[in-house]
Amino acid sequence: MRIARFTTGDDPRFGIVTGDLDEHGEPDPDSAVVALAGDPLYLGVEPLDEQVRLADVRLLAPVLPRSKVVGIGRNYAAHAAEMGNDVPSEPLMFLKPNTSVVGPGDPIFYPRQTSELHYEGELAVVIGRICRDVPAERAGDVIFGYTVGNDVTARDLQRGDVQFTRAKGFDSFCPLGPWIETELSTADLRVQTFRNGDLVQDGSTADLIFDVPALVAHVSSVMTLLPGDVILTGTPEGVGPMEVGDEVDVVISGIGALTNRVARRD
Repeated sequence: MRIARFTTGDDPRFGIVTGDLDEHGEPDPDSAVVALAGDPLYLGVEPLDEQVRLADVRLLAPVLPRSKVVGIGRNYAAHAAEMGNDVPSEPLMFLKPNTSVVGPGDPIFYPRQTSELHYEGELAVVIGRICRDVPAERAGDVIFGYTVGNDVTARDLQRGDVQFTRAKGFDSFCPLGPWIETELSTADLRVQTFRNGDLVQDGSTADLIFDVPALVAHVSSVMTLLPGDVILTGTPEGVGPMEVGDEVDVVISGIGALTNRVARRD
């Protein structure tokens, strides 16, 4: 089931997206959105007798994290190597503020403080209920679903600051979308990033050092997770720069495509 957050010009609503996806993660032209009674994270999935063509809505970030986005660094061996780092012995966590979240089609703003803005396409996990100390074998009980993320990073600031807060925390540095897929195996999902149509990242979640259940267990052993919190699972090798005007597409098999364009920050 694909759960989207959308608007037709009025207040944001939630809905179920119907139709199939093509090989590029794009929806069928006849796809529709069946409206839900409210936020499914709190009210459950309650469809209404109301639907609208997907082509007639604007998709928004499918979730606005209630408290936090938890990033995981160096979770693909090849990416750790390309950055000149060792593979961590346990998940390397950092936080992105919920104000960094934007949706599909929203601009990624290039801050004046950096000259090295990078894309990082990755699988994002959406938490469905309050939880702490979740065993890995019970992780599925607390996961609402999965979406596509771009862990935008100011690479020069990351090197200079050592810790990641500023480099990954600017407004617009966490595009999410286009919707949440609630029924999905994450054992072997293809994760691709395209910059202006050129393939720049091509990996698989089969290569995660710490898989999704292990990440949920580790993060929840440190902090309480709330409904709508997001865990970014790490990025494959191939990270690189974005420039103003670039269009970046992150495509994950079984979920869909997230597209954003880089814009100058005034």
